[in-house]
Amino acid sequence: MVGVDEAGRGACAGPLVVAACALGPKLHPALENLDDSKKLTERTREQLFPAITRIARAWCIVEIPAWEVDSLGVHVANIEGMRRAVAGLALSPGYVLTDGFRVPGLPAPSLPVIGGDASAACIAAASVLAKVSRDRTMVAMDTELPGYGFAAHKGYSTAAHTAAMAALGPSREHRMSYANVAAARLMQRDPVRSAVDEVGEMHTAEVRAG
Repeated sequence: MVGVDEAGRGACAGPLVVAACALGPKLHPALENLDDSKKLTERTREQLFPAITRIARAWCIVEIPAWEVDSLGVHVANIEGMRRAVAGLALSPGYVLTDGFRVPGLPAPSLPVIGGDASAACIAAASVLAKVSRDRTMVAMDTELPGYGFAAHKGYSTAAHTAAMAALGPSREHRMSYANVAAARLMQRDPVRSAVDEVGEMHTAEVRAG
């Protein structure tokens, strides 16, 4: 049985990371804390990562870069990442469990499991592999592209991230098809419009305050 899950679907920068993981029928004691990666602390995820890679019968992690997410669209990119991750396993799965939606084109029958990352150990393991791998990528990206705060927000939309894009413009690792990134890119290309918008916002604020 193989579980598949992704990390970074909702981010506006950085890759979409997909992992596939095959576990044995009985949960190993070292994985007793295994759960949906979003429910685990960073420390617990980091502790589980080497345990999963050691205990799993097979595992594979795939990164879909930002430009490919833009080219395919995030949902299609997600499906393609799942196909690549399963294809990259060192075994042929009997069944593939996915978190919440059906994935066509897999080399084995698949079953979507609602809330699967919290109820199926193999999906939970895949979610941890994907999340830890992506977080590490974003920390490294913060060194390569300083100023955006990637190590802190991991490419998700936050006030600090939005402010950084406004000041620096989107980087090569941003997803240009996302509305907030496209808006920041437009403002960098048209600073006059940006200044006019700021004046308009200030004027509106003054009128409302009065």
